Amino acid sequence: MVSEASTTTAIYRVGADIGGTFTDVVLIGSDGTLATRKVSSTPESFGRAVIRGVDELLTERGIDRDALDALAHASTVATNAILEQKGAVTALVTTEGFRDVLEMRRLRIPVLYDLQYRKPAPLAPRRLRLEVSERIGPGGAVWKPLDEESVVKAARELRRAGVQSVAVAFLHSYANPVHEHRAAEILRQHLPDGVFIVCSTDVLPEIREYERTSTAVVSAYIGPTVEDYLARLQGEMRATGIGAPLQIMQSNGGVMSLEGVRRKPAAIVESGPAAGVIACARLAEALGIANAISFDMGGTTAKSAMIEDGKPSMTTEYEVGAGINLSSKLVKGGGYPIKLPFIDVSEIGSGGGSIVAIDETGALKVGPASAGAAPGPVCYGAGGEQPTFTDAVLTLGYLNQSSLAGGAVRLDAQRSFAVFEDKVARPLGLSRDDAAFGVFTIAAATMTRAVKAVTTYRGRDPRDFVLVAFGGNGPVAAAAVARALSIRTVLIPPAPGVFSALGILMSKVEHEFSASPFRSVRGMTDDAFEASVASVEAKALADMAEEGHRPDEVTLSRQAELRYSGQAYELSVPFEPGESLAAIAARFRAEHRKTYGHGSEADDVDLVTIRVYARVDAVGETWDYAKVAESVSFVSGGREARRRAYFGPDAGYQDTPVIGRGGLTPEWRVGPLIVEEYDSTCVVPPGARARLDALRNIEIQISVTDPA
Repeated sequence: MVSEASTTTAIYRVGADIGGTFTDVVLIGSDGTLATRKVSSTPESFGRAVIRGVDELLTERGIDRDALDALAHASTVATNAILEQKGAVTALVTTEGFRDVLEMRRLRIPVLYDLQYRKPAPLAPRRLRLEVSERIGPGGAVWKPLDEESVVKAARELRRAGVQSVAVAFLHSYANPVHEHRAAEILRQHLPDGVFIVCSTDVLPEIREYERTSTAVVSAYIGPTVEDYLARLQGEMRATGIGAPLQIMQSNGGVMSLEGVRRKPAAIVESGPAAGVIACARLAEALGIANAISFDMGGTTAKSAMIEDGKPSMTTEYEVGAGINLSSKLVKGGGYPIKLPFIDVSEIGSGGGSIVAIDETGALKVGPASAGAAPGPVCYGAGGEQPTFTDAVLTLGYLNQSSLAGGAVRLDAQRSFAVFEDKVARPLGLSRDDAAFGVFTIAAATMTRAVKAVTTYRGRDPRDFVLVAFGGNGPVAAAAVARALSIRTVLIPPAPGVFSALGILMSKVEHEFSASPFRSVRGMTDDAFEASVASVEAKALADMAEEGHRPDEVTLSRQAELRYSGQAYELSVPFEPGESLAAIAARFRAEHRKTYGHGSEADDVDLVTIRVYARVDAVGETWDYAKVAESVSFVSGGREARRRAYFGPDAGYQDTPVIGRGGLTPEWRVGPLIVEEYDSTCVVPPGARARLDALRNIEIQISVTDPA
């Protein structure tokens, strides 16, 4: 990207994040411009909302389309294709005898004692899983040559079946990919041009045939859908006069080019949640905060992640299509594994659109079903008939009674009150306000589970962290969640409702490369280890060069995945060039004790996987958090008003000041207090206090009582 110092013409970038209810668009310029827009998501064609938001911002600011340098985008299209079972007609070509790896899976079920539980059907049905004759040994030796005629025969069968996508996954191909690549070449020769073909070793060159096969099949299943979506989005951009390159957020917190997405579509399955965590990490870095918890509550879900020692917690264990993800290694088997690097995000079905209902036992439930973007909460007046979390907090007086998003979303408060009274309060025998506060309390308790999943379930104490809350509804519930977990400090960043979209613009181009030596640490020399690392690094630099990045622009970081011999799963630890295997093993032992509470100095340790992360700035310059905060300060403000708000049976109704962010100062102000902004509302309850910090974050201090 051309820097501000080299030209007098401002350069602009746009970040777009699609949610279940709203699509958030952020425009940032090298001249200090920052503009945001929330538009209703368009489930029938998600890209339409992105283009609409970008077009409105450019037109509103009088910015020429040629001045737009890049459009970075977090997409849900990959996840939705799996959740809705609307991916491509997918086949699997595999080693003779391993046709049913996808059926056998792992011996895991997410629901104990449920005799009626049914595991999800493979994305490649059995009739489209074909075997070919070949065999590679675990050391990479060719035990049985590839029978090319068997591949040709499989191709003919798949052509007759009309498949749209094919995954090639052979046993031990991570040690030697020659058979996979030759089979893919033959398939391309005998299948129609439009068929998407992916080799497992090009996606995941690592051990574990089930996870590698599953990752390849997921890539194949969503590949054509992702390609079609990106092609249409790029076409709409060009039709609107936007010629800037399109970048896509990855699940690991980096961005990648369209060509990178086409090679590895599974890498964008959880791109949306990752963006907010990256923004949170940049905020923590700017303030010198080592440990933080991101809390992102939108219209459909609440998501949480841990930033420890300044870095987001990562995982390579992820299952898509498993329903609510509580980020637990103990609850698996309900979805389709993708063994790629993901930011370790816990997600639970609790958002602004979460439907409030009374079950057959008379118990009050909030979510996980959501009213979504259409019809939305009752108060939106768009046909919604079921009360939601948004209707509850509107009833409590926390939200503006007439509109949201700067007037873009008009509210029908009276209709909301009537429906809430009829469907919630009266059946429960409660006043409308007590019923609404009950909904708020239940939702807050549910959301604490998402935070616990990335802290206490990982051996971390949430009281040692700062809670950073964002999303359209995160600042509404943040203080309640923090109080439930005895967290003393909450930060609400500038532009909290579009914070994830900002995170996309703070991300860097990033790719992950790996290899599986799978050797005992005691049986591997440091020289052999360094040679393996050097091989992966060379591959990383070569691939980055193909995307136009010089070696001096690329920053490499390294991680090793290790386990005690005999264990089934690994822990990741970072290492530096030239570091000995003994030192890396010692770091693994320390991490094992930290995570699980025990370890061993005597047991042998296996090195399973080497990972290398290659990063460059998104496009030359990456906007840092301080620069974003400075720009946001110009769009914050508002005059003080007052509104009656209900804070539960103990505190009751309170005449509550309603201000804009600009109404706060570095001096503490005691709650209750409501801070209204274009994209979100922050609630500071009685017993808490708030102020602005040096970077225009709202800092809330919670009065908590530590458990005995």
